[in-house]
Order: sequence, then structure tokens, then C-alpha cells
Amino acid sequence: MTDRIELRVMHFEGRHGVLPDEVATAQPFDVDVVLELGLAAAGRTDELSRTVDYGDVFRRARAVVELGPHVALIEALAERIAADLLAAHPAVDAVTVRVRKPRAPLPGTFGWAGVEIRRERGRD
Repeated sequence: MTDRIELRVMHFEGRHGVLPDEVATAQPFDVDVVLELGLAAAGRTDELSRTVDYGDVFRRARAVVELGPHVALIEALAERIAADLLAAHPAVDAVTVRVRKPRAPLPGTFGWAGVEIRRERGRD
């Protein structure tokens, strides 16, 4: 059984999308991250060094969305977040990233457009 760390509905502002208006004006993006890793040692020892610092996960996801280079697709945004987290945290076996774009340029009323990906260490 794999343990999980979850950060849900992180709110960021970014300039990503296909249309010029999406690049010119920052818009909201909501990101969820689920890290799969063993947490028993952290639970037994109560030591931060035996787990993943939630603050680091938040900062890394924010950096990709708010500071990283422009991407056209939210699929690419999710891939960049997942790759960064797997590279930064060797204890993580897999990561699931969901990116939601509540103001996607669609011709009607909707809650959000989004993607969800899951990446495992050592797999493409």
C-alpha cells in the first residue's frame, strides 16, 4: 500500500494558453498534487527529513505556473510540474497532477477545463 501526500486546490495566476489574450493577461489556474511515497518512517520518527516538505511542493508548483516559461497547453503545465517534483524528491514513487483552468476561452458556461496526469518514477 502506498501512502500519499495531497495538496489540493492551490490557486495560482499564470499566462498560459493558445490565444494571445491568454498570454497577455494573467488568469487563474488551480492545481492539485498527490505524491505517492512511503510515510511510515516519518510517522514513526516525527522528522521532516523523512517526508516531503509541503511548502517545497507548493513553491515548486507555483514557480512552474507563475514564473516558468509560457506553455500553450495545460497538459504541458501538468507535465512540467510532475517532472519537477519527481526530480526534486527522490523518495516520491509517483505523482498525480491536476491542472484546472476556470477561465478557459470556451463559448459557454462551465466550471473549469482541466487535465489530470499521473507519472511514475522511471516511466514516460
